[in-house]
Amino acid sequence: MRTTVTLDDTLLARAQDLSGVKERGALLREALKALIEREAARRLARLGGMEPDLQEAPRRRPA
Repeated sequence: MRTTVTLDDTLLARAQDLSGVKERGALLREALKALIEREAARRLARLGGMEPDLQEAPRRRPA
């Protein structure tokens, strides 16, 4: 999909320097992937990861 965006030149240059990605389209794709990964991890962490009544999973070998 083609989209027109206005980007801060300083922000774009810094992102290019840090990532090593010089092509703007590729840089934006990488930025969107990073945002999605970060937010998905944040939402997963917010779930808490606790289930006190959960039974232990069976093991193939004794622990």
